[in-house]
Amino acid sequence: MTHYSFSDRFLVGFIYIFLILLAFTSFYPFWNSIVVSLNEGMDTAKGGITFWPRSFTWDNYKVVFEDSRLIQGFMVTISRTVVGTITSILFTAIFAYGMSRRELMGRNFYMLVCVITMYFGGGLIPTYLLIRDLGLFNSFWVFIIPSLVSVWNMIIFRTFFRELPQGLEESAKIDGTGHWGTFFRIVLPLSGPVVATLALFTAVAHWNEWFIASIYIMNEKLLPIQTILRQILFSNIATEQMSNMDAGAIARMNEVKTVTSKSLTTATMMVATLPIICIYPFLQRFFVKGVLVGSLKE
Repeated sequence: MTHYSFSDRFLVGFIYIFLILLAFTSFYPFWNSIVVSLNEGMDTAKGGITFWPRSFTWDNYKVVFEDSRLIQGFMVTISRTVVGTITSILFTAIFAYGMSRRELMGRNFYMLVCVITMYFGGGLIPTYLLIRDLGLFNSFWVFIIPSLVSVWNMIIFRTFFRELPQGLEESAKIDGTGHWGTFFRIVLPLSGPVVATLALFTAVAHWNEWFIASIYIMNEKLLPIQTILRQILFSNIATEQMSNMDAGAIARMNEVKTVTSKSLTTATMMVATLPIICIYPFLQRFFVKGVLVGSLKE
């Protein structure tokens, strides 16, 4: 039986206490937001809401789901996340497959150009002018086309593709399969863990992104939920929030006196956050395997 000294036990105990406190400080703000969103707004204004709703109600969420602007933003976010993730993973994987070919002339130069774009951008104003000249201004595709290829994801894909056995591609060539057939029939199906992991990272990035819409989108029907949520968070007066709602939502707030700007904000935050959080448990097992396999070279 192993005996630990007092200093060892003290150190282990300190580490456990520190990790518990760290976990608590990380989780509590999220839990408090859930509690506030499920509590009557007027009661929340009195203070003292900590771990459990003091006056439980669903009214905050009812107001959120009766606001057509929020529902429209939610649908835009879902659409851009699904379309953006699929197209980004597909185009990035195709690009990475080409970059992984050892017979590609000038591949080191191409790789250098790609890496440079990770550290140096064109600037906000030139990018704005480019988006305008491409006809993407005030268009849904401004969410998709500029993010079709991720250099970081391409590097992970490229490293993974180069580690695949050469015999697989040689067998495909003997059978008369070209590069496209090899990619879609052999390489991509074998890349499940990497695809799942990078797809999750890409989906989270699309779901949480708000900046693009704040610059390039003027049509309120194309605003994603995160941009709308930011507008709500920066709106400190309840009447300003109500002016952005449709007539049905305003009538609901007038009917339900318990809803306040803070309770409405937290409910909107939960609606915007919980869907993407629910996806994590299903893809968690791919995290370590997918990233390490695609980023480490033996």
